[in-house]
Amino acid sequence: MKALPGYLEAGEGPVLVMLHGIGGDGESFRLQLEHFAPRYRCIAWHMPGYGDSPPLPAMDFPALAAALLDLLDSLAVAQAHLLGHSIGGMVAQEFVAHYPERLASLILSATSPAFGKPDGDWQRQFLAERLAPLDAGQRLADLAPTIVDSLVGDNPDPDGLARARACMARVPEDAYRTAMTALVGFDRRNNLSTITVPTLVLAGERDNNAPAMMMARMAARIPSARYLCLPGAGHLAYLEQPSLFNAAVSGFLAPYLSCHEHR
Repeated sequence: MKALPGYLEAGEGPVLVMLHGIGGDGESFRLQLEHFAPRYRCIAWHMPGYGDSPPLPAMDFPALAAALLDLLDSLAVAQAHLLGHSIGGMVAQEFVAHYPERLASLILSATSPAFGKPDGDWQRQFLAERLAPLDAGQRLADLAPTIVDSLVGDNPDPDGLARARACMARVPEDAYRTAMTALVGFDRRNNLSTITVPTLVLAGERDNNAPAMMMARMAARIPSARYLCLPGAGHLAYLEQPSLFNAAVSGFLAPYLSCHEHR
């Protein structure tokens, strides 16, 4: 029997699945679970290796997409609205490349279609820099405040900021290392033009990790994609500016909710 990812769940209705970033877990979407639960069945996974999710034998994006498929199958979810943040957005892109029939819509938040430059030296340098503090014996719990503060934009919500720091502080070091290593191998640029499900590309104006201009170019390559940029938000918009983020997602999903309610 396959070991399934853990998850948080709330609400009933059309299914909205949320995939977190490298420094998060399902709990990072708590405000979204509460906001959307009155009208949606919300599922926020713990990526394999995070929370109570067992790690994968080998973490790469096809394996992560397959783990998500197994989770949806186990929950009898035939089709879902899929919201992916950062590396979660990359998992979402991988998922839509393999299993487009399982998606009603796609929301890509603070993510990109590829990571870094196409040469091994750059990737090795990136990993070395990001993992150097851990290699030196520091803990993520100690590094979390500084890392999170470097990711946010203007006037982040204090509660969201505290949640972001708490989520990163409890990320297992092995999971963080494995996810970072997987990250540098991602490239789904050639798949953008084949995405046919309704798509929202959601950027933060102050995001330096997934810059708004890059995300606008990404959206332009996805047929019929809608692009929105949240003013003042950094890389963690759903935690920094939850009201703006939730309103943007609600507006995008509203037509599909209306269709569901009138069936």
